[in-house]
Amino acid sequence: MVLDESLDAEKVRAFLEAHFSETVSDVALLGEGAWSRAFAFRRGGKDLVIRFGSYREDFEKDRLAMVFAGPQLPVPNVVEIGDAFGGVFAVSERHDGLFLEQLDVESLRRLTPNLLGLFDALRVVPVDQGASAEWPANSEEHLSWHEWLATSVEDDGNPRVGGWRGELAKDSAIEELYVRGVKALQSRLVDCPSELHVIHGDLLNRNVLVSTDALRLVAVFDWGCSVYGDYLFDVAWFTFWAPWHPGLEGLDVRSVYRAHADEIGLDVANYGERLSCYELQIGLNHLAYNTVMNDVDERARVARRTEQVLAGR
Repeated sequence: MVLDESLDAEKVRAFLEAHFSETVSDVALLGEGAWSRAFAFRRGGKDLVIRFGSYREDFEKDRLAMVFAGPQLPVPNVVEIGDAFGGVFAVSERHDGLFLEQLDVESLRRLTPNLLGLFDALRVVPVDQGASAEWPANSEEHLSWHEWLATSVEDDGNPRVGGWRGELAKDSAIEELYVRGVKALQSRLVDCPSELHVIHGDLLNRNVLVSTDALRLVAVFDWGCSVYGDYLFDVAWFTFWAPWHPGLEGLDVRSVYRAHADEIGLDVANYGERLSCYELQIGLNHLAYNTVMNDVDERARVARRTEQVLAGR
């Protein structure tokens, strides 16, 4: 399916009223990312969100993630998934708040107990250890966590983001970094455990809402990048991207999480090595992603950060 890129609030209002056979109000564009476009609306006195995208599996993951919901892991209810405008739609509850990455360091310090609670809630979700790293656990590939890490930085011709390898190689400096990074990642797999946990895989990028006083989490959504693997991958997401967000850089999630693990008696053997491996995966994956998106400036910034990871910073 290919989503109609001309979608606007008026088209969405007309679709909703036809679909529900009743009037809706306050239809407005909330935002859009690489894979979906979201609109707010009101129906029957309730605030809702409808997202349109081209990939049903992303919305199905959101619906499946509802079983994880709890006080430290607030997952919005997905009301309905269907087809529209040449793509797929999902209707879910709407929540208000601030995006996590908008917070300054003082606000993030107030949020820290709940951020750590989010990491803990993801870590303790029961997972069938016979599952594959792909999530949900019905992947035909049945990859282990180590296999997933190794293959996730290869150009496998994925219809969503495939076809980047040749284009990336046209930049000799990026190519050299990519080859060196892949070798380093492969050498660090030995430090990574094989146990499986639920990984959100994208806890920034406007996917976590917090209360305006930064004292609680309001919603964790967009589970399209979710996999099964080492719970420290979500921590590495914060440590890799911290330079993009002054508040996170000031918080120093690497040290905060290590202190938390010590406090609760959690064994995080090879902590630095595991974070480094996952930071490399994130960097290499986003060299590829920004090549596909033709975002040369962002790719250069990711390259600089990946160099820092290779240098142990």
